[in-house]
Amino acid sequence: MGERVIPLTDWRRGAAMARPAAPIAATGLLADARGRPLRDLRISVTDRCNFRCSYCMPKEVFDNRHAFLPHSALLSFEEITRLARLFTAHGVRKLRLTGGEPLLRKNVEDLVAMLSGLRAPDGEELDLTLTTNGSLLRRKAAALKAAGLRRVTVSLDALDDAIFQRMNDVGFPVADVLAGIDAALAAGLGPVKVNMVVKRGVNDHEIVPMASHFRDRYGCAAVLRFIEFMDVGATNGWRMDDVVPSSQVLGRLQQAWPLHALESAAPGETAQRWGYDDGRGEIGLISSVTQAFCHDCNRARLSTEGQLFLCLFASQGHDLRSLLRGGATDADITTAIAQVWGGREDRYSELRGSAAAPQAGERRVEMHYIGG
Repeated sequence: MGERVIPLTDWRRGAAMARPAAPIAATGLLADARGRPLRDLRISVTDRCNFRCSYCMPKEVFDNRHAFLPHSALLSFEEITRLARLFTAHGVRKLRLTGGEPLLRKNVEDLVAMLSGLRAPDGEELDLTLTTNGSLLRRKAAALKAAGLRRVTVSLDALDDAIFQRMNDVGFPVADVLAGIDAALAAGLGPVKVNMVVKRGVNDHEIVPMASHFRDRYGCAAVLRFIEFMDVGATNGWRMDDVVPSSQVLGRLQQAWPLHALESAAPGETAQRWGYDDGRGEIGLISSVTQAFCHDCNRARLSTEGQLFLCLFASQGHDLRSLLRGGATDADITTAIAQVWGGREDRYSELRGSAAAPQAGERRVEMHYIGG
């Protein structure tokens, strides 16, 4: 019996993209309708994950009857690399591999090796990173580094084992994630960023213990970042009451340690940086709910089956796979990317809750499908 895809929502299909008539050459500086440059491409390599975190892939929705994409629907490593090369010509300087859980994609280190060979038009190396839940990182870290990966970001929502296992909903222990972080640092994939999604009444009492652990154990080698619980997709039961604003997170941390504000590391950076006064590293605050950063968002997202999404909260992607597999030339795809990004006006977080906000007519893309 052949593989079949069951499209559950419109975002699994994407908007058809006709082959453009008039070519648009890549200049290395592609801006959208609001003047935001394209600098960061997040590439999902699988829609599967071995965790069932309630804020991303709740078990009651993503159960054993859920139809994930068959392998034939996924972009091949060669297709991903071709697209990444064309995005780089438009100005992308950072590639981030995501999932689902990207380390579940068989031989993903081969893809890393292919992408690590890409260069910006000026010959500079790209910032090649990967986001993972850490479950397979201990066994994969050395191979990823050898293939050319530069850094990793690890998701970890609590130190308390009972809380973390309840949140990942598959009984995976904290100790194995910490072992993955240790392996990443030993392999040279540092500094490691550690992302904690904070949900009120679930893990917000872990804020200070998490910060204490990472500053004392790792210092500057790991950066803990606190992420506001976001209304991504339609399956995570998001309510504003569950959000712990970053200002409150910062207040709790400042009661424990003196902190000072740091400059952004790069344009379009999502995290506000705060350093410990004693020099024991830093923390980050990602506040897309209460302090939207749409005004300088420079990120595009490529789904595992080749849909280009312009926002984490988008309702529809743009089908690049049909061009890849339909005989389109590099010039055709380069032009298509330019047209899509050039018309981008997305700023969902800035409009959230206002009269101008997109209405709930179409279901938004799920985070597991395009990464965070």
